[in-house]
Amino acid sequence: MTVGLTYLEFLAIFLLTPITVLVLSLWYRKDVWKSKEAFGGLAFIILLAVTYTTPWDNYLIEIGVWWYGEGATLAHFWKAPLGEYLFFILQPILTGLLLFNFPKIYDMNLDIPYRDRVLGVLGGLTVTLVGTALLFNQSTLYLGAILAWAGPILAIQWGFGSSYLWKIKEYLALMIAVPTLYLWVADRIAIGIGTWVISETYTTGLKIIGLPVEEALFFLVTNIFIVQGLVLYMWVLDRITLKEFVSKAKEIILEDHLWK
Repeated sequence: MTVGLTYLEFLAIFLLTPITVLVLSLWYRKDVWKSKEAFGGLAFIILLAVTYTTPWDNYLIEIGVWWYGEGATLAHFWKAPLGEYLFFILQPILTGLLLFNFPKIYDMNLDIPYRDRVLGVLGGLTVTLVGTALLFNQSTLYLGAILAWAGPILAIQWGFGSSYLWKIKEYLALMIAVPTLYLWVADRIAIGIGTWVISETYTTGLKIIGLPVEEALFFLVTNIFIVQGLVLYMWVLDRITLKEFVSKAKEIILEDHLWK
């Protein structure tokens, strides 16, 4: 049976279209946060997404956690189709551009209490341990794979900036929720028209309006990665810039005082 949309057509409609709108919005407003510096963090997030997700993604495809409809894919590299790799790139761009359209940086020192760092790391490692335990049951394998894969990144992000992330929790929640809800809808459509198929063997069978809970969790945690990574990057860059400004101002004041 021919699918309703190929993978590349899906990306063009559901990712490239909103990305174009967000780019035009930034261009019109002419207030891209820190201009080109903002995109350094996004580039790093994309690099991490591709390198960290590729082996995990290909392994799950290989064992049959999901597959693609007939005629839905153009070319495969390893086990994953071209569209999958493009998704690794386009999702961070989509979420990142949304964040750059509504940037917020809170005034908080980079010195995070040691206790908060330890608790953040332990929180991420706990996610990994729970996920690892779920891997041993066939029906929770996909769920466990997501959590086990997500935990190390969460441990790094929470260990580095849990106090700051908690301070901006309302803003963080909004920036995560908007792209996540959008991608839930897009994913549900793709499954419904057969662009990709999620295995019933490796999933719990729990669904949110027809969307497997595992798919919902995947897009939630990936957007958490992206948003947390970018807001931490913006925070660090802002504090470094402020520190350099203060240092330079002190030098100017001192030189002026000496000349007098």
